[in-house]
Amino acid sequence: MSSTRWDKVELTASYTLLTILATELLTRLGLVTMFPMPMVDLVLSVIATVLVIGAFWFARQSRALRFGIIAFAATTQLVPMVIRSPVLLLPLVGAAIPVGIMLWAMIALSKKGRGTESHS
Repeated sequence: MSSTRWDKVELTASYTLLTILATELLTRLGLVTMFPMPMVDLVLSVIATVLVIGAFWFARQSRALRFGIIAFAATTQLVPMVIRSPVLLLPLVGAAIPVGIMLWAMIALSKKGRGTESHS
């Protein structure tokens, strides 16, 4: 399998994650009148939404920038929640296993195309 196929898999995966994050962020911001959120969460969510939506344009050529925006957006949603309710850390630790596997796979896919010879 050529490196361009792996690049397409990584690109599709990162754009899928960006789409999911954009949907979650826009839904959360759309429901802010029904379910008020603290000002810090609101500001972080707005910044993350702008970055995620903008990433479809300005991060289309940069793998590292796409991964950075995905990490930032996910962090802005998880960290304030865990700080307010530390008990939520337990399910997040359990969820870290499949997320870690997915991140490992994406990093492995992103490095696969860098070598001079690709292995099947």
